[in-house]
Amino acid sequence: MREKVEATLNKIRPMLQADGGDVELVEVTAKGVVKVRLQGACKGCPMSQMTLKNGIERLLLKEVPEVKAVEAV
Repeated sequence: MREKVEATLNKIRPMLQADGGDVELVEVTAKGVVKVRLQGACKGCPMSQMTLKNGIERLLLKEVPEVKAVEAV
């Protein structure tokens, strides 16, 4: 499942990088929780929670059905 998650993150990564940020996959738990670390401009951005939930989590839930949630670490 980690490979599917990484492939999906690669789809959204160019949009984050265009704004000076990025996302790093930290862990995929056995319960389907994906843990990511926002980097660069995304790290301290006030909109980072929206990016995480409305962007990254929504895409992962759609593309990888085994994913149950996404959390920032």
